[in-house]
Amino acid sequence: MNEMTLEVAAVEALTPLIRRIELRDPEGGTLPAFTPGAHLRFQLPLAGGTEQRHYSLVHRQPDAAGLERPGRYVIAVRREAESRGGSAYMHEHVRPGDRLTVEGPINDFPLHEGAGRSVLIAGGIGITPILSMAAALSAAGRDYRFHYSGRSREQLAFVDEIRALAGERLSIHADDEPDTALDLDAVLDGCDPADHLYVCGPKGMIDALIDKARARGWPPEQVHFELFTTAAPAAGDHAFEVECRASGVTLQVAADQTILEAAVAAGLDPLSDCERGECGVCSTEVIEGEVDHRDYYLSDDEKASNSVMQICISRARGDRLVLDL
Repeated sequence: MNEMTLEVAAVEALTPLIRRIELRDPEGGTLPAFTPGAHLRFQLPLAGGTEQRHYSLVHRQPDAAGLERPGRYVIAVRREAESRGGSAYMHEHVRPGDRLTVEGPINDFPLHEGAGRSVLIAGGIGITPILSMAAALSAAGRDYRFHYSGRSREQLAFVDEIRALAGERLSIHADDEPDTALDLDAVLDGCDPADHLYVCGPKGMIDALIDKARARGWPPEQVHFELFTTAAPAAGDHAFEVECRASGVTLQVAADQTILEAAVAAGLDPLSDCERGECGVCSTEVIEGEVDHRDYYLSDDEKASNSVMQICISRARGDRLVLDL
């Protein structure tokens, strides 16, 4: 994967909680091309070490040049109240002239060719990859609809640019305005089964859309999504043991810890990327034990087989697992 050192060219507050950050090649060169939905993986100095954070690339103009020969990368970061350190660092410490180490671009959330419209649904900071998709669809002359939702209009970033780009294809939804609040059933009522759905935002919104689309018999390969949250403890989570058969290491996984985190802390180096259970990079064979599957990558049949799991987010139902790790 391409690793780069990028210089912070500009920082701007878009809302009280969202910062736009522009990045450039320190030598002034052209940056690697990317596609709508792509992100960068940042290496940030957090918690006494280095941790990874993922931020989507924002492309706002209906032209291909900004994707194929970008002079700068743009990201937008929302300051989260329960930040694990990444968003707080990007808001408090990143200034013009700073240099950051990144990997990418990486795209686990691409646009798809084919029949039907693209129906774009963004919740909050989920606007970042969705805006890039709208710009690319506009440039290609492809049909789409755009739904942008937030707690209030004041918390929505890039609104003027999106209106100029999407025109009457855009619908703005605000939770504090009952007449405009996002109604996923109404959105789906206005869709054709040939349409592709793209949704990015809070986990609850994504889960609701997936459930509603499944209930209507929507083809799962036409429902595309990306989360902006990593694994978080859930009520009833408990500690458990993991025997890593391949490495001969036994992990003690705490109730508020993932298997991936425990493995890294023990000196193992398992493959991983999104850390949200979406990309499948951390798929690991299950030798013994029952898995509490929490990912979005495996099919229902694969989960029922209990033969593989995503160690970035899924857990043990019992007290012990044996993995090929």
